[in-house]
Amino acid sequence: MNRRIDTAMTWMKAPPERIYQAFLDKEELVKWLPPEGMSARAPVFEPWIGGVYQLVLTYEKEDMASGKTTAQTDVSNGRFVELVPGQKIVQIGTFDSTDPDFAGEMVQTWYLEALDGGTRVTIVCENVPSGIRKQDHDAGLRSTLDNLAHYLTND
Repeated sequence: MNRRIDTAMTWMKAPPERIYQAFLDKEELVKWLPPEGMSARAPVFEPWIGGVYQLVLTYEKEDMASGKTTAQTDVSNGRFVELVPGQKIVQIGTFDSTDPDFAGEMVQTWYLEALDGGTRVTIVCENVPSGIRKQDHDAGLRSTLDNLAHYLTND
């Protein structure tokens, strides 16, 4: 089993409750979640403990494409395992891929901590599949956090 853990953290000027809402509202999530150069949709989205989801991330430019599911897409299926309003979101997901380097369940935990008039947001990804290059994952996590901060400032 892969034991790699990737993390990213940032502070943003928004209360934890607002960030939590932006994560659990499907229409908001697909606007800020995809890293730069990608778009998202959520054909299945049940934001409650035990609820399932499917996220489809699409590469917008063919020259950027290195999808895990198809050349242009990453599809992940998962479930919500812990939801603490304004504090914590834990989900477990798998990539829809025939490549064994992307197999296994990745646990993604979002911590929201009120701090200095805003929120420190920390993402911890456990059991990151070996097919995801660390530098690419770090850049993707950073981009997602930047997108969320930008989305909430222009909200």
